[in-house]
Amino acid sequence: MRALILYIEDNFENRLLVRRILEAEGYQVVEAEDGPRGLELARSMHPDLILVDLHLPDIDGYELVRRFKQMPHLQGIPIVALTADVIRGTRERALATGCDGYIPKPIDVDALPEQIAAFLKNREAPHGR
Repeated sequence: MRALILYIEDNFENRLLVRRILEAEGYQVVEAEDGPRGLELARSMHPDLILVDLHLPDIDGYELVRRFKQMPHLQGIPIVALTADVIRGTRERALATGCDGYIPKPIDVDALPEQIAAFLKNREAPHGR
């Protein structure tokens, strides 16, 4: 069974790149172009992993993560920030907000599949991370 990944990103080129990389690895990717659509999809699906950009229009990634953490059906689902925001403190803020990981942009196309596989493997571990 292919892992289902919800990817919330407002930049079309980034969505295209990530989808191509992950689909080539056998993952199923569902995309949302903004926070409200990401929330809508998260409510109606049961992803194995959520990738979220931190800087989105309408509802930013931090607020999305807070809302995801309140959804019972998403408990235990890894949420990973995938962002170009690499200023000091961003990683720590993302993790403090509830992200399980942080992947900086520009995306390392060779490393991304391994990073995603590691987050999914940790989810499947008997006692989490």
